[in-house]
Amino acid sequence: MIKILFLIHDLGQGGAEKVLVNLVNNMDRTKFNISVVSLFGGGVNEQFLKKDICYKWIWKRQIPGNSKWMKFLTPEQLHKICIKDKYDIEVAYLEGPATRIISGCPHKSTCLVSWVHVEQHTKKYALSSYRSKSEAQKCYHYMNRIIAVSESVKRDFIDIFQWTAQNVSVLYNTNESEEIRESSKENVDIFKNNEFNLISVGSLKPVKGFDRLVRIHVHLRKEGIPVHTYILGKGPQKDELEKLIKEYGISDTFTLLGYDTNPYKYVAKADLFICSSWREGFSTAATESLIVGTPVCTVEVSGMKEMLGSHNEYGLVVDNSDDALYEAIKRVYQNPLLLEHYRQQAEIRGHVFSAEKTVKETEKMFIELMEGK
Repeated sequence: MIKILFLIHDLGQGGAEKVLVNLVNNMDRTKFNISVVSLFGGGVNEQFLKKDICYKWIWKRQIPGNSKWMKFLTPEQLHKICIKDKYDIEVAYLEGPATRIISGCPHKSTCLVSWVHVEQHTKKYALSSYRSKSEAQKCYHYMNRIIAVSESVKRDFIDIFQWTAQNVSVLYNTNESEEIRESSKENVDIFKNNEFNLISVGSLKPVKGFDRLVRIHVHLRKEGIPVHTYILGKGPQKDELEKLIKEYGISDTFTLLGYDTNPYKYVAKADLFICSSWREGFSTAATESLIVGTPVCTVEVSGMKEMLGSHNEYGLVVDNSDDALYEAIKRVYQNPLLLEHYRQQAEIRGHVFSAEKTVKETEKMFIELMEGK
């Protein structure tokens, strides 16, 4: 049996955190002895880990400026603090601090894996958790395998770190597809038939672009389009968004729903899922929208063309600008046949992202890694 550790920053409401829980919950217990360690506790996704997963956190709550003070310690010192046992495989399930810590593993027989979830775009962003570029390069060189969640994330990583393409693999995220479809059947009665209901899901923070979705919403309403926008999630931008909604006078048509453990019941009954993000990995929320059969309209961020087709076969991908997203939503509203087409295409595409398929591919990678030692 392979003894494997997954290290992640926290198990909060983010996409990487959710798909890690999905992955470990579905892995074969006859082949893997699984442990999950988060640097910080208190995340909402902790409750969804199955009972036979060994889980612990290092610090009870998140510490402000943690990535900065961690740089005062070497990867080896951090590893000694955070990881007490010896494992066959250690996985850093996020770029940044988790990867830096895993690279400090003292055991030569342990296989090391780094999972890259987002396009980092700039060296400044990619190196923010490291003391220098040379330290980052050194940390990644210690990895036996680097995994990207999409082809675009892979290309971005290779461009920034000048990496060799064959040393980076792509594995798609794991989604609990059957559970998602079942949960989506739960009744909700907030949507009105005389409104065009838009929905988005994510942490309330600037990278998600929810402030520009507010502005687009206002523009659409002024054009006479009866949109009602709903956002599921919580986060540090909540007060700012509430203030913006109040200033624009749209409190009756722009609703912050907060965090819900079952967002699928809302997403399944909305007319259109919107992704307004400035940066994504391989969007968990957009994938889940396809699984429940809700059409997706998104700005171009990493993974979306892989998910929806390079020619918009399964959903609408537009330039990452306010105007492009506005025009796309307007176009879908004004063309009911197009909306119905993408609803049918969403259902077709949603079946590609089954938990069984993605977990088997990931398990195969781990087994091949051990066999190649």
